[in-house]
Amino acid sequence: MRVRKLTFAALAVAAGLSLTACQNGEDDLGQGAPPSASGAASASGGSGSGGAEQGSDGKGSGGQGAAAGSGSDVNGRVGKCRTDELEITASDSTVGGDTEGTVAVELKNGGGRDCLLSGYAGVDLKTSAGSLSAVRTGEKSTPMTLKDGKSVYFGISYPVNDSGGSGVRVTGLVVTPPDETKSVTLDWPGAASLPVTDGSGSQVKVGPMGSAGQGEG
Repeated sequence: MRVRKLTFAALAVAAGLSLTACQNGEDDLGQGAPPSASGAASASGGSGSGGAEQGSDGKGSGGQGAAAGSGSDVNGRVGKCRTDELEITASDSTVGGDTEGTVAVELKNGGGRDCLLSGYAGVDLKTSAGSLSAVRTGEKSTPMTLKDGKSVYFGISYPVNDSGGSGVRVTGLVVTPPDETKSVTLDWPGAASLPVTDGSGSQVKVGPMGSAGQGEG
């Protein structure tokens, strides 16, 4: 009888230990679950919050990008000035006593938008001896944005015919804006003739944008 009581007591103790172990195991799983759930929530919330942050940042950077890039996207870019958008005129700007003659060419932006001008225009004189291309002076050319309705000027210098002879008669001026292929033909406002050259090259020179007149105005 005593042996049975001891056996039952031992079984009861063992059962109690087993139950405690089970409870401990369940507690461990229960404690282990929140980190998993928390990790999942963090991943999903992180993705959501990251998405929100990215969305916010994305909007912010997108907005900044749009603001900063508004001048560089397809619709906002300041494009180059086209020949058809420019009103091109030429006038005599020779000052008395100068050893060279000067013609100032005005390019006025009439295209309804701001546009970019950079470099030298192409200049050719139509003469009784054929076409004569002006050479660049070599002055530094700085890109500029020509506002709608504003003008910029460049100069053409040429030798004065003081030889007493008829020289080479100038019949017209052909101007091609920078980076364009379409030209405009104007009346030549300078001296009626150029001295006959010795064949060493063109004596007619063209300056960059802003090299004559009022500059960008």
